Amino acid sequence: MAEKQPHLNGAYYGPAVPPKQNSYHRPGRGGGCVCGCGCCLLKFIFNLVLTVVVAVGLLALLFWLIFRPNLVKFHVTDAELTQFNFTATNTLSYDLKLNLTIRNPNRRIGIYYDSIEVRALYEGQRLASDYLTPFYQGHKNTTTLSPAFQGQKLVQLSTSEQSDFNSEQTAGVYNIDMKLYLRVRFKLGKIKTFRIKPRVKCGLKVPLSSSGSAATATFQTEKCDIDWRIFR
Repeated sequence: MAEKQPHLNGAYYGPAVPPKQNSYHRPGRGGGCVCGCGCCLLKFIFNLVLTVVVAVGLLALLFWLIFRPNLVKFHVTDAELTQFNFTATNTLSYDLKLNLTIRNPNRRIGIYYDSIEVRALYEGQRLASDYLTPFYQGHKNTTTLSPAFQGQKLVQLSTSEQSDFNSEQTAGVYNIDMKLYLRVRFKLGKIKTFRIKPRVKCGLKVPLSSSGSAATATFQTEKCDIDWRIFR
């Protein structure tokens, strides 16, 4: 006969289960950046760039509110073309004189024109350049410049461009482009800005006049387009 099991005084639940250990990450001194040094560096750079952008924006807004700058205006007010013809060797002979006005409408801002290059172009091909004397333009001032181009230039025209030239020759009015390549600085009181390099382009319709006689058509003042870029 089988022996009886000893009497148990209480419930039996098996061996004791060890207590569960709590694991947690203690935030470091970097403000909770858990992705490593690379993540913290990227976050710092992003915050720095954002701060700089906001500061520059606020300074630009403050500058505009204080000085209310107006854009400089360029106009070609007169043009005299006394020679513009091709030879049998595709050489273009030209004699062109222009009057260019630059208007600074600002009351508190002066402008240093440190470099002035004026180019004459026909069908996208440069005929010549005229380098003008640098100058300072004061407040609310209009300055007149007189670039001139004379000489000969080998110009290759396509069939369509040759057809355009023939039409212009018949009409006695030629489409000539003028471009300005500038280096300028602005002066606000005693403060001078860094140099920027705006480019100015004028599309001109210039009537041909014989030497000593007026052209059949008259030149109309042309407003120029300005591309204000800081870096090029």
